Amino acid sequence: MSGPNASYVRVRGAREHNLKGVDVDIPRDVLAVFTGVSGSGKSSLAFGTIYAEAQRRYFESVAPYARRLIHQVGAPKVAEITGLPPAVALQQRRAAPTSRSSVGTITNLSNSLRMLFSRAGHYPPGAERLDSDAFSPNTAAGACPECHGLGRVHHTTEEALVPDDSLSIREGAIAAWPGAWQGKNLRDILDALGYDVRRPWRELPAEQREWILFTDEQPVVTVQSVREAHRIQRPYRGTYMSARRYVLKTFSDTKSPTLRAKAERFLESAPCPACGGSRLRPEALAVTYAGHTIAELAALPLAELADLPAGTSSTARVLTDDLRSRIEPVLELGLGYLSLDRATPTLSAGELQRLRLAAQLPSGLFGVVYVLDEPSAGLHPADTEALLAVLDRLKTAGNSVFVVEHHLDVMRGADWLVDVGPLAGEHGGSVLHSGPVAGLAEVAESVTARFLFGRSPTPARHVRSPRGQVKVGPVTRHNMRGVTAEFPLGVLTAVTGVSGSGKSTLIGEISEDLAGVGRLVSVDQKPIGRTPRSNLATYTGLFDVVRKVFAATDGARERGYGVGRFSFNVAGGRCETCQGEGFVSVELLFLPSTYTPCPECRGARYNSQTLQVSYRGRTIAQVLDLTVEAAAEFFEDVPAAARSLGTLLEMGLGYLRLGQPATELSGGEAQRIKLASELRHGRRSHTLYVLDEPTTGLHPADVEVLMHQLNALVDAGHTVVVVEHDMAVVAGADWVIDLGPGGGDAGGRIAAAGTPTEVARAEGSVTGPYLARMITPVD
Repeated sequence: MSGPNASYVRVRGAREHNLKGVDVDIPRDVLAVFTGVSGSGKSSLAFGTIYAEAQRRYFESVAPYARRLIHQVGAPKVAEITGLPPAVALQQRRAAPTSRSSVGTITNLSNSLRMLFSRAGHYPPGAERLDSDAFSPNTAAGACPECHGLGRVHHTTEEALVPDDSLSIREGAIAAWPGAWQGKNLRDILDALGYDVRRPWRELPAEQREWILFTDEQPVVTVQSVREAHRIQRPYRGTYMSARRYVLKTFSDTKSPTLRAKAERFLESAPCPACGGSRLRPEALAVTYAGHTIAELAALPLAELADLPAGTSSTARVLTDDLRSRIEPVLELGLGYLSLDRATPTLSAGELQRLRLAAQLPSGLFGVVYVLDEPSAGLHPADTEALLAVLDRLKTAGNSVFVVEHHLDVMRGADWLVDVGPLAGEHGGSVLHSGPVAGLAEVAESVTARFLFGRSPTPARHVRSPRGQVKVGPVTRHNMRGVTAEFPLGVLTAVTGVSGSGKSTLIGEISEDLAGVGRLVSVDQKPIGRTPRSNLATYTGLFDVVRKVFAATDGARERGYGVGRFSFNVAGGRCETCQGEGFVSVELLFLPSTYTPCPECRGARYNSQTLQVSYRGRTIAQVLDLTVEAAAEFFEDVPAAARSLGTLLEMGLGYLRLGQPATELSGGEAQRIKLASELRHGRRSHTLYVLDEPTTGLHPADVEVLMHQLNALVDAGHTVVVVEHDMAVVAGADWVIDLGPGGGDAGGRIAAAGTPTEVARAEGSVTGPYLARMITPVD
């Protein structure tokens, strides 16, 4: 492309979410960082506008069938974008967790290793050479037939399925069966089959108990009519399913996390006896390379796998060179402690995104825009320089790299900075600066500038004295070998260390059983819900208050509407087209399914009759569309609502909408919502709060707000333990436990423990030098 637009991506009139008709020009072939406080609109600009438009254009170029579906997804609200190349997004969102997805599959390293075994492996005498698919547990050719390539088998016992054998089947002895009509149906079928459903379970003959619980037979029988509570049920044909079959089927097939969790309670998991947990067929495990099976090499940390000998043949040399070249970017990004067989669901969002980034380097793409969502999340300061080097390599290869980021060092390493603000939600949505980093210093209203150019005063504070301690350990788990740690009570403790050093493992050992803990509250970054049906209002209990307010209006009373009418989760008041979700799922052939606003209610979630009722001029759908800040004003005279909204405001979450789907919330936002829900109750007895990287996804200004809340908890007599990489937070702690010195086998030990000043001076601590910079200003 030639002309004035050739070297810039030019955005005109962007109005996605809170953006206020944004016009911005961003040069191509640079590292451009989008920044601003949480909720300012930076992600709406980078992902919601620029990437979404690139994606829409790609879809426009594919088959008419796909285009027809894409029109339902809609286009971003923007007048025009010119100079936009194809885009690749690397986000922190995880797909549906599956134990078949692993570090090896994300990075394509598994393919390289399988090819090495197929072409250069040592085969037993007389054995046929295997195709690379035969070394994959995810194919029929390679998967162990006993466990289907999962490496574990699930089984259940009579004790688990029938916890109380004094009950009869009619009284619910088989706890694993479903409730309501489905469970009654199974009991009626057993009765029709001739089993005594009224006799205590323990009195039934052993062979009958065995058949009822474990048979794979599925007999069909006629269940006779029953007169019950003035209701006559007609005869019907019912199919029997044993308790074990029901539990295994639910566990493997259900899409409901609740049902899956219930089924899991009745199952015991063990390594597959046939493959020993390796997931592969015996033929694949008989092939070795450098004396190891493929399963053994897949279990090694990548830092060790990189030292694999090249072998003697030219084929082996070419394939090991390819493997090493693919491992190199993973090591650069500080992930050498991971193994190829590490399952995706066990990875943090930051680890997952950095693996996707490492997989892009060997791809050789040229002339595309990479849009990344906080690649520094979960990174120790020691690894940030390596991240910048990797981003620079993508740029040098002829690509544009657009990064949404809060990390000050990443901002300083950028070629171009786009600062969105000045504040969050309705008070944001404007581009304050788009240009070289140094230019931001002149923008007086930029909150980012205050931190980036050292204008933020560091409040002086005294280290608080503990009033006791909690002893954790000795811990022998993952990479820890007999580690004992002491956490002081009544203070703020920061647990630090590079990725994979054992931080999460250590805090995972803190339990209410330990002396001195009292009440334990662990606030993680897991989503507050997995579908658009879950939102901020439902999670905090605020929605119950709002529904009661609407049910008490004259309009609701006249129509006979109760509280249930204003729930979008039950029939009656909800829109039946989308079942009250506000969105419908659009299935795209060969592409991931996506959500699009419901064509009937246009995202309102309710039917037109329910929306005729209003409170102070707003329908319930309009109330759900209010931000926390606006809702606090709207409900200021409703004490139950004002209290919930007040704690959310104090957490810096005033920009979120009450009905914002859980699927749109970041891990950091989910964590702060959970913390706000906890603080709303105002605990009097001692509570130990554990937070895993609470500043992930937070602008330095939001970190100040969060730290104010955590310090208030400590001042109220509670104990707070945070796993943290942000040195500003660590410098503000009372006590630091630094793990390391490295990740994986090079970590798992306490490198230093003491006050921030003591750890900053500790020899052998990787964290120390970075912490020292925060405590003693660099001249």
